[in-house]
Amino acid sequence: MTKELPQRIILHVDMDSFFASVEIRERPDLKGKPVIIGADPKGGNGRGVVSTCSYEARRFGVHSAMPVSIAYRKCPDGIFLPVNMPLYKKTSKNIMDILREYSEKFEQVSVDEGYLDLTHIGSFEEAEKIAEEIKTRVLLSEDITCSVGIGPSKVVSKIASDYQKPNGLTIVRPEEVSSFLNPMPIGKIPGIGKKTQEILSNAHIKTVTGLVDYDIQKLISLVGRHAADMKLLASGIDNRPVLKREEQKSTGRETTFQTDTKDEIKILDTALNICDEIFQIISSKKLRFRTVTVKIRYSGFITHTRSKSLPRHTTDLQTLKDTASSLISENLDTKLPVRLIGVSVSAFDSQETVQMQIYDFENSGFYKT
Repeated sequence: MTKELPQRIILHVDMDSFFASVEIRERPDLKGKPVIIGADPKGGNGRGVVSTCSYEARRFGVHSAMPVSIAYRKCPDGIFLPVNMPLYKKTSKNIMDILREYSEKFEQVSVDEGYLDLTHIGSFEEAEKIAEEIKTRVLLSEDITCSVGIGPSKVVSKIASDYQKPNGLTIVRPEEVSSFLNPMPIGKIPGIGKKTQEILSNAHIKTVTGLVDYDIQKLISLVGRHAADMKLLASGIDNRPVLKREEQKSTGRETTFQTDTKDEIKILDTALNICDEIFQIISSKKLRFRTVTVKIRYSGFITHTRSKSLPRHTTDLQTLKDTASSLISENLDTKLPVRLIGVSVSAFDSQETVQMQIYDFENSGFYKT
């Protein structure tokens, strides 16, 4: 007789406008004001993008990844601050140390979010108590708030943590998954970006329930072979385990040019310099990589990413440089000026990659969640 597995209980913690919240904590006079973290807007002529912003700034239509020039036009009275990553990392470490106390299965996925597998707790009621305790401890320790989602899978808990931001707590029990997800717009499903939303919307698929109920063969004709994965996520089905942070071995860097350029030599030289930076980081941590990814952002914020997985893990700098160079050379549109170039490496083996990443349906690739 097959033993029934216990019901999974996954908790996702997401800090509220993390960078901005830390800055406001350091400068209480900023509380209640539109704070925007990113590059200098230079009176509306600045380059670069918004990293994050306070909820007050969001009321003006400002959001992360928005060009700072546009953010300035939307919110000229906003308080623009540079990114202070050492401060954010220090705060992040303190928070992640708190989370680690609640489960051996803890996965930090970025500087401001992480998953806990609380299946061993045995009930969603007990998980709720832990969530409340975590929220209180983070507030007392770091004087900032976080939002928490609890669900039977990673994808559900992640969507739940965003449901009542800021300072929210949303619990979605297994029997509630469909009623929770179905009314949502399809853009709430991780991996479905603007382009895919447009494709689905043109087919009159605008909500999660519309996606779940849509004929699979027709969906394949619209979005390709990953239609089944998309349906599973929209149904809240996600069997990826919560993995320890130590098993996540990836890092990357980006450079925004002062002026957009078509100079291929300059672009390649910049990418090679980024490779040197990445190599120093992974060498200090004794990490191996197998996948190399390049990001090319053109004028107008048209962004292309391309990846290549090597036959085996390696720590060779020349391999990194050769792979990045070939990816850029093979995919660079020399007719368009380049605004930004980026390189990253991933050190996952094939099994971890499948387990730890969700498919990005828009850019035909995987990304960490």
